[in-house]
Amino acid sequence: MTSGGDSPGMNAAIRSVVRTCAFHNIECVGIYRGYEGMIEGDFKSMDARSVKGIINKGGTVLKSARSHEFRTTEGRKQAYEKLTEANIDALVTIGGDGTFTGAMIFNKEFNFPVIGIPGTIDNDIYGTSHTLGYDTALNTVVDAIDKIRDTASSHNRLFFIEVMGRDAGHIALNVGIGAGAEEILIPEEDLGLDRLLESLRRSKQSGKSSSIVVVAEGDKIGKNVFELKDYVEEHMIEYDVRVSVLGHMQRGGSPSCFDRVLASRMGVKAVEALLEEKTNLMVGLLNDKIALTPLDKAVKGKSEINMELLRVSDIMTV
Repeated sequence: MTSGGDSPGMNAAIRSVVRTCAFHNIECVGIYRGYEGMIEGDFKSMDARSVKGIINKGGTVLKSARSHEFRTTEGRKQAYEKLTEANIDALVTIGGDGTFTGAMIFNKEFNFPVIGIPGTIDNDIYGTSHTLGYDTALNTVVDAIDKIRDTASSHNRLFFIEVMGRDAGHIALNVGIGAGAEEILIPEEDLGLDRLLESLRRSKQSGKSSSIVVVAEGDKIGKNVFELKDYVEEHMIEYDVRVSVLGHMQRGGSPSCFDRVLASRMGVKAVEALLEEKTNLMVGLLNDKIALTPLDKAVKGKSEINMELLRVSDIMTV
């Protein structure tokens, strides 16, 4: 089952789960539209051949949806009844913290075995260095910024580029360094408007005729990226300022090799953990090894920003 926002690599994870089940002679069932489909009994048997040709595709063939009904006791009871009717006795959920929270509650109420696979481009899940889709999103955003820089350089413009990251600045920090941004604004570090202006002035004085500022959508400096644009235009009239909000294009596209391999590793571990009668755990990547983390820690824990990257970023903006 996939749930919440889609991310590149979800299909590769579906494929891995299905084929690992086939390898161990276990019947595998796909649940369409996440928890909503679980409540409605929208199930389909899947075998090794049913997942051919999907490892390279973005999105999710099982579809995704947010379910308000699953948040109710009645909705979860109905979902449990549908699973029982279909003789389903364990669940692999692919998604983010909302998906895992639902799985934890479901496990607690019905003692139903669940294993989570982290699928979100934000990389904001504790217990894994990389979530599915994160690496692909980084490459997508860097490619977009490279194209925008061509225009910025041609017209001597300052571009504010907003990337996803409502609660975490992982995407902004990494793509900012990777794309050579002059400044990076993330929720974890309150740069402040005065320091932003000072940084832009230094860039101008050092001979830069154009600048790129990468802004995580959860950055706390302004109400939004357009307010930042207005503030800079008001205080630095020498800059021609533009805004580019990359939005949902960051979620789409064919998954990178890294995400395909990671999804394959996570899918195998998820099924084999259930075979070992383990439950209420999330599969993650720690120190390049596949590891298991309790779901409650994955949800409640905080994924820390890489402080070394912040230092590297400061040095690179000289």
